[in-house]
Amino acid sequence: MNANLLRQISKFVVVGFINTGIDFGILNLLMFLTGIYSGRWIILLNSISFAVAVINSYLWNKYWTFKQEGSETGQIAREFSQFLVVSIVGISLNSGIVYGISTFVPALFGLSPALWVNFAKVLATVVSMAWNFTGYKFIVFKK
Repeated sequence: MNANLLRQISKFVVVGFINTGIDFGILNLLMFLTGIYSGRWIILLNSISFAVAVINSYLWNKYWTFKQEGSETGQIAREFSQFLVVSIVGISLNSGIVYGISTFVPALFGLSPALWVNFAKVLATVVSMAWNFTGYKFIVFKK
């Protein structure tokens, strides 16, 4: 593995931890405010929290992780469109996993509904982060 790729993966992980904090924080706040911990409405709450984290992710990954400096309107529009498509697949994976586990799998280890959603979110985050890095690296911010 070359040094540049290792540096990008390291930066992506740092940005990912920040985004994960934003994502989990907003999801937990929304669950607390609404009392929703499963069912189809958890998809909406998860999508809101994920979307906020994705916007943050775009800015950090563009300018820090992958160091894309393009300023042409067409290039930015194309790049953001690609970023959005990769992120929509990521949010679909993420929300599908959260929904599936929180709705159809009984909570294990005596976890409360809120902790069970967070457990599902951890698994979903690992899967969507792997997808997002691959998509951002080889589709959106390729050099």
